[in-house]
Amino acid sequence: MPAPALDVLIKGAGPVGCTAALAMRQAGLSVALYDPQLAPPSFRPLALSYASRLIFERLGIWRALPVTPIERIVVSQAGSFGRTRLDAADAGVPALGYQTDYAALLGALRSPLGDTLVSEPPEARCIVHAEGAPAEIAGKRYDHEVLVALLSSEPAAASTAFERFTDEGPLALLPLGERYALIWSLQPERARRLAQVPEREFLAELARLAPTGAGRLTGAQSRSVQVPTLKVRRLRASGNEVYIGNAAQTLHPVAGQGLNLGLRDAWDLAQALARAPLVGDPATLARFAASRRVDATAAIRITDFLASGFSGARFRPARGAALMALDLFPAPRKFFARRMIFGARALP
Repeated sequence: MPAPALDVLIKGAGPVGCTAALAMRQAGLSVALYDPQLAPPSFRPLALSYASRLIFERLGIWRALPVTPIERIVVSQAGSFGRTRLDAADAGVPALGYQTDYAALLGALRSPLGDTLVSEPPEARCIVHAEGAPAEIAGKRYDHEVLVALLSSEPAAASTAFERFTDEGPLALLPLGERYALIWSLQPERARRLAQVPEREFLAELARLAPTGAGRLTGAQSRSVQVPTLKVRRLRASGNEVYIGNAAQTLHPVAGQGLNLGLRDAWDLAQALARAPLVGDPATLARFAASRRVDATAAIRITDFLASGFSGARFRPARGAALMALDLFPAPRKFFARRMIFGARALP
């Protein structure tokens, strides 16, 4: 039986799948993108790290992406002591990250890939799974849900993000244009109720916990509730098939690590396939999967810790002490900032 003419079939045309397609095409591989669900979701804020910016710059598409730079992040906790501030200068980068919207990012990534989208999956030497969270893996269900919204404020948002720990879970206000994207972890019943109450009541509830540095919150649009889970695929490569992004590991949205981890998956896989003596070689894919283990494990552990192991009223003193330590000592603060930006490459 003759070998397939196509080098790589990518199943899933989300941001990670599209990034993999762009990187592989740049490396000279023939690529097809297959996704039966091409419609993007409603408002869904995404955070891109500076490392992700470097990937997009190498692919020549960074200038086409609609992003808001985050130059500093103020971290605090509601109702107790402890506060620190992370600045881009701490990590030696022009911005700690960049905020965007899923639909806008996806539109910019798909624009140059129209000729790769297919309606039926063809045979290929290598199959890349980037379909998103695997339904067949139960994973870990957190005891809270995440309320997402787009907020207006006075003064308007600029380049500072606010991360605040509350008794129910983390709350983040991330600048998106002149507004803030809200990511708020709450008990499920409360999250669903606040997604439906009148705007004035919602803003009053939020104002009780939101950091004052964000100004006065004046409006809320596009409220929705997401159910966070942690899913990790035990085997990330098998034969000529490999899993990347949420198909390999689905993370809680706190700290915005999931997408950036997936983009690093996509870039590293493209480089591995470009160097391989045979596209789809099982040994090459197994080595790639092993090489991603340290970065993925670190991101999974820190995200899970922030989402569940570091939240709740009983951890107030420990959170306060940790935030004070970060504020007092530049070296740990710089390491933490670079770890969140670059992944395991920040390790000495």
